Amino acid sequence: MRALQVALDVMSVEDALTVAEEAVAGGVNWLEVGTPLIKNHGMVAVKKLRAAFPKSVLVADLKTMDAGDIEVEMAAKNGADVVVVLGVAPDLTFKRALNQAAAHNIKIMADLIGVDNPVGRAKELEALGVDYLLVHTPLDVQRVMLEAVDSGLDDLKEIVGAVDIPVAAAGGITLETAPVLLTAGVSIFIVGRALTKAKDVTGTASRLCEIIGVETKIEKRAEPSIDEIIAGFESLPTPFISDAMKRFGAMQGLHPVVKGKRVAGPAYTVKTLGGDWGKVVKAVDLASPGDVIVVDAQGMDVAVWGELATLSAIKRGVKAVVIDGGIRDADDILELGFPLWSRTVTPNAGEPHGHGRLQELIACAGQPVSPGDIVVADEVGVVVVPREQAYEILRKAMEVSAKEKRYKKGIAEGKTLSEIFGL
Repeated sequence: MRALQVALDVMSVEDALTVAEEAVAGGVNWLEVGTPLIKNHGMVAVKKLRAAFPKSVLVADLKTMDAGDIEVEMAAKNGADVVVVLGVAPDLTFKRALNQAAAHNIKIMADLIGVDNPVGRAKELEALGVDYLLVHTPLDVQRVMLEAVDSGLDDLKEIVGAVDIPVAAAGGITLETAPVLLTAGVSIFIVGRALTKAKDVTGTASRLCEIIGVETKIEKRAEPSIDEIIAGFESLPTPFISDAMKRFGAMQGLHPVVKGKRVAGPAYTVKTLGGDWGKVVKAVDLASPGDVIVVDAQGMDVAVWGELATLSAIKRGVKAVVIDGGIRDADDILELGFPLWSRTVTPNAGEPHGHGRLQELIACAGQPVSPGDIVVADEVGVVVVPREQAYEILRKAMEVSAKEKRYKKGIAEGKTLSEIFGL
């Protein structure tokens, strides 16, 4: 057997649900309710993860040392498939745990952390009837001694060779060390920070599955059309999108002329300088209906846009305009209700010399914008989403939205925000 298990060693159930969803999308087939999560939220964490992921193998990392029957029964009744018992626990604790596991049709994993003679104890635990063994490098050892589970490769191989039951490994596993552990005979790869702290949890999980040979059985969803992606972004506030992008993509210092608007569309880029608005109005003629014209006017306090340009844009079907620079006629634009974001409003306009460039990579309000990138703007601000990552970021932003709803529900039920986050 081969399994990829994500160790959800986080403090918040909401964070665990978010990471788990991304990990499962990448092929993770075992979910571990980590010890910090269980200590912070108890069996509620097990129950919520079971409800959210009914098809995943759910591991409760209780690190049971005593009262094996009570703890196993408790975890089983809340949906756990596997319960972790410390290898240093007395044999009687294991026997009681195994009896309850058999009664509830679940499995027992023995964690060899801190065991003086791991090979000998592994044989004893197999004889007692445990289902899995775990070779575990403690977090404190990883931090202080800079060791990971692959540091003790000889011991690991000896344990694998001494027993017939599957052996799991945990402690600093990465994309680089996973192949080494695979050759050592590890069956269950327990990965924590390499997944929970990854910028792309789904992608990292998918690569780990390929490395260790986990059969993912993931149904690939057809990617929606660009129009569907844009419509999806238009339904989400910019803070959710910023969260999904790990706080990247947000333009700085731009303000809406018309409040209460939310738009999304592909960028048509313009670079100009010195208040020259020639290329800006030319972009109105060349942009496609539904485009968002994005102008790098170098943040200057000179208007490159006004009422007449707005009337032309409306006529041509331009969805919105974003300008890192000045505009004028704000009162008229407000009356027209046209979605426009700018850095400044000023009566002073430049001259149309025609200098500048169209449809090239620009920098607008601190963010790179390429032609076709998705620009999302609302009363809070403006966010740019790279076109090639648009679907993935949309999916993550929708997860942020769902998480926000859960937070609101918790507050409505009487919880405080600090309680929800386990602070």
